[in-house]
Amino acid sequence: MDINTDDTPLNYCYQFKLPDQTLSQIDIKIDRRTIALIPREEAGLPDWVKLDFEQCPNCPLKAKETPYCPVARNLMPLIDLCSSLASYTEMDVCIIAPDRVINARTTAQRAVSSVLGLIMATSACPHTAYLKPMARFHVPLSGEEEAIYRTTSMYLLAQYFKSKKGLSHDYDIAGLTEIYDNLKTVNRAMARRLKAAISQDAAVNAVILLDLLSQAVTWSIEDGLEEIAYLFKSYTAEST
Repeated sequence: MDINTDDTPLNYCYQFKLPDQTLSQIDIKIDRRTIALIPREEAGLPDWVKLDFEQCPNCPLKAKETPYCPVARNLMPLIDLCSSLASYTEMDVCIIAPDRVINARTTAQRAVSSVLGLIMATSACPHTAYLKPMARFHVPLSGEEEAIYRTTSMYLLAQYFKSKKGLSHDYDIAGLTEIYDNLKTVNRAMARRLKAAISQDAAVNAVILLDLLSQAVTWSIEDGLEEIAYLFKSYTAEST
């Protein structure tokens, strides 16, 4: 199938087996061409979804034009799952992605963080739009070193495409620090917003986990990406 003409949605199905053996499922459908989440219809949206409720201090959106926070609105199905789920609850998770199926035993915090990261990256938030390439090639339950590798690789490939178009580009990845500084602000404001929406802490701590990953990326950039430099010895070794 020609990927340039294929318009079928990208489907990610997260299936959770809770401690009481009940099953819960979240289906995420993403427009293949725009990498935008296809939201489900919601009636009677709660106050915590409104844009001006714990609005991110760096948010460029205006409540008159955008009455609801794009991320918060898309998180509502996830909040239904997390409303009574503690963050360190162990659970079995099955993720059915377009190209693979992943089964894992993990904590609610880590599982929810994976879903939340995908939802945030595909929502119409100006600060998370830079993550769309990673959302297209979503890797569930990724860890810190993998996040650093994927994020910097994505950013440098973006600079290649900018250079091909004759645009200003940044191979020193200074601009990536600014992107992640903005994401940290978004994550912290979202955690405050979600505290008003749920009775337990799984979703809030999932945001905190995302924030920690954001900080890890920033620290790694500041340290010259030394954490993953060892992987590239075959490229950086001096020729004899």
